[in-house]
Formats: sequence, structure tokens, C-alpha cells
Amino acid sequence: MSRRVVVTGIGVVSAIGTGQDAYWDSLSLGTNGIGNSTAYWTEDERGDGFQPRVAEVADFGSTAASLGESVARMDRFSQMAVAAADEAMADAGLALEYDAHRHFATIMGSGIGGHETQDQAYRNLALGKTRVHPLTVLRTIPSSSPSLLSIRYGLSGPAFTISSACASGAHAIGVCADLIRGGSVDVGLAGASEAPLTYGCLKAWNSMHIMSSDMCRPFSLNRDGLVIGEGAGILVLEELDHAVRRDADIYAELVGFGMNADGNDMINPSLDGICAALGQTVADVQLPDPSRLYINAHGTGTRTNDVTETSAIRQVFGPAADALIVSSTKSMHGHLLGAAGAVESVAAILAMRYSFVPPTINLDEPDPECDLDYAANVGQAREIDMAISNSFAFGGLNAVVAFGRAP
Repeated sequence: MSRRVVVTGIGVVSAIGTGQDAYWDSLSLGTNGIGNSTAYWTEDERGDGFQPRVAEVADFGSTAASLGESVARMDRFSQMAVAAADEAMADAGLALEYDAHRHFATIMGSGIGGHETQDQAYRNLALGKTRVHPLTVLRTIPSSSPSLLSIRYGLSGPAFTISSACASGAHAIGVCADLIRGGSVDVGLAGASEAPLTYGCLKAWNSMHIMSSDMCRPFSLNRDGLVIGEGAGILVLEELDHAVRRDADIYAELVGFGMNADGNDMINPSLDGICAALGQTVADVQLPDPSRLYINAHGTGTRTNDVTETSAIRQVFGPAADALIVSSTKSMHGHLLGAAGAVESVAAILAMRYSFVPPTINLDEPDPECDLDYAANVGQAREIDMAISNSFAFGGLNAVVAFGRAP
């Protein structure tokens, strides 16, 4: 029999709060973290009139500076990973004794890695400079975050980055859990970070015509696209008996994980693929009464995703879909690309812990094709026995994780 996996530590960095307490307070209140940003842009770039709506982590520079000199030299996405991991490790209260470091995995996700560093390097070359910063490669590679974390904590178990676009964070959590279930390790840091709010990256996303001109409005009839955000979410995952022996505070049990590829299209989601991933996640799980089931939706606010995701939930859960509750926290903290599934898993776990469903804000007018209970604009007190987090990525890469109450 495979071993059971539980969550014993949580860390988060987001536009609506750094640290799980600040993050949860903002989620439960329906705080909007979306606004304008020109933080990383030159005067020339600001002059072209491009001012997209983003979800930026304000004043993160001071947090990064407090993490130590080696971290301060890294790209912003790695700095955010360290900030979230420091919180998660402290929260878990782990003491690494004997050979524990060899049985500790570090599995991170990122869709694009150190884009701020890359953007700056290309800008300098375009401006006529002949050299780039000597740490450019180390800052840019997506594997820099698990490397930095394993060095910081002295961990020598498996350590790598999963890069599967917007499913990266969910994949990292699920794969780390599989390593624990299979006995390769006893404990793992699992999650993702992303810092994509650069001029070049946002210009590239804008060229796809899927970015909102105003706000992220998942499931609303007047939705007009996604809003890109930045941040990190990291969990400490632990084998159940290992956690019990040290009397750890257990947040939740990771009870289900499904992943697949649509095998269909680079952009358009497949209903069949999403249904298969969601169905795989809950196939061997004892489902609760549907009124006690919460789904943190992928919920991007794009025309196609929201309808397809709604249809998939209805197809997988049947008539029970009318009783369960869904919300998209992207409406508050934006779409964190590779880190989305990690930050939203934190939201799902905390919703279950505090018996409260965070709202989908900016839901101005219900779309007739999106006909579930989305906790529109105001959060709902509700006992939750299972919380599911959906992540669906470009290329048809799907990952779904399910959390149950602590054993």
C-alpha cells in the first residue's frame, strides 16, 4: 500500500499578501490586488503608452534584501521562492537531524524562470552594451529556485524544476507527493514561483489578445481576459507517519492527483482532456457530500476557459455539481502562470482549514454558460471536507490536486 502524504507547512507570496495570514485575510475579504505597474520599465518603454493591468507584489524589494546576500543576487522569481519556502519551513517546524536531508525533496515549478534577468540582458544588448551580468545564466535558468533552496537548507534529496506552463505548480506538488508515496523521500518542499511582470513578457502576452484591459472577471458575462500576476506558493509535504511521530500540525492530506495531456491543441482547451484529469483525481477518493466540496477553479477570465471548465465540472460530477461550490481566486491575485497551481492550492487548503470559501470577485453579470455557484463577490462560510485545485495549461497540459481534511 502506498504511503499517505500530508501538508505540514505553508508559505506564500502574492499581490494580496505575503505570508499565509496576510494572504488569507485578503482572500476572505475579497481584496483586489490588480492595478497598474511600470516598476521595471525604462522611461523609453513607458513612453509607448503600454500600461497593462497586473497583480504586482508591492515593496518586495525590502523582503528580498532581508533574505541574505546570495538570494539578493538572484532573479526575482527565485527570491520569491525563498521567501515562501522560509515561511513554509518555519511553519512546519522541521529539525533536519541525522540523514534527514537525504530524504528531503525539493520540487519546484516555473513556467518561464528568470525572465526579469533575461529581459534586462536583452535590453542592455539592444542599447549597445557588449556584455551582460556574469550571473545572467544562473539567474535565468528555471532550476535556480530548487538549487537555491536545496543549498539554503542543506537538502540533498531529489531536486528539480517542472516547467509545464500554467500547470507547473500543480505538477510539482503532485510529483513530490508521488515521490513520498513511493518511498523515495519522506519530506518535500513542493510549489512554484513566477515573476513575469517585465516589459518584454507582458508585451508578448498582450500580442495574444487574451489580457484584460481592466480586471479579471472569471465566469462573468463581461469578462475580457486574464490579468498576469507574480508570486510564489510552497508547501511542506510529509509522509503521514513521519509527521505524526514528530507531532506536526497537519493542515490537510493530499488525497488525489490527476494529470494528462489533451493531445489536441496548443491554445484551445479540450473538454475531454480536462474531464479526464479531473476524473482521475477523484477516481479513488471517497467524495464527501457535494455541499462540502470546494473547487478552486483555474478560472482565468478568458472566454473559452471558463465555459470549458464549467462544462467539465458538470460532466465529472453530474447532478452533484449544483450543490458544490467553486471560486476563482485569480480574480484577486491574478494569473501567476507557472505558480498559479501552487498559490491556489494554498487557497484551497486554507479554505478547508477555516471553513470559508473565498469569493470570485468582479463577477458582475452571470454568464448563462457558466451556471455553477461561484461564490460571487462575497465569500461564504461553509464546512469543507475536500478542496480541489484545477490547473490547465497551454499545450493541453492538465494537472489537478485534491486535499482532504487532516487525518
